[in-house]
Amino acid sequence: MEFEARIEALVAPTLEAIGYGVVRVRLQGTKRRTLQIMIERADGNEITVDDCSAASVAVSALLDVEDPITDAYQLEMSSPGIDRPLVRMGDFERYAGFDARIETKQPLEGRKRFRGRLLGVTDGAVRLRHDNGTVAIGLEEIATAQLLLTDELIAATQRNRT
Repeated sequence: MEFEARIEALVAPTLEAIGYGVVRVRLQGTKRRTLQIMIERADGNEITVDDCSAASVAVSALLDVEDPITDAYQLEMSSPGIDRPLVRMGDFERYAGFDARIETKQPLEGRKRFRGRLLGVTDGAVRLRHDNGTVAIGLEEIATAQLLLTDELIAATQRNRT
């Protein structure tokens, strides 16, 4: 299991117990390391600064006890934002109908970068309609994926807040 997955497995139960889900964990930097933990509220509401603070306090205490990172680092708790990363199959299902950018680990159909409309998940593969047709990409083939900030996404986010 890769390092970030181990950190996620360590902190997820604590965050879930206080009403949050882990979106993504990343350890960044070489000289000044930052452990970024991106969270979302389990109730679907928008993440606030107070949410990040509460989650940070809970996770900091856990990381101090478990000490999974031997070097000095800074903990950064954050919201995924409107143009959030897409990490799990559920993300691709939840945001079907919106535009996204996907980069694959290896070339697929002669390219690694795709941009288009998410069509959801079929037979365990993410489906995306792009300028040259439709592509099905296995989750394990995806290096990065992110929603694109569009007027449609902003409008949907605004509707969900009211």
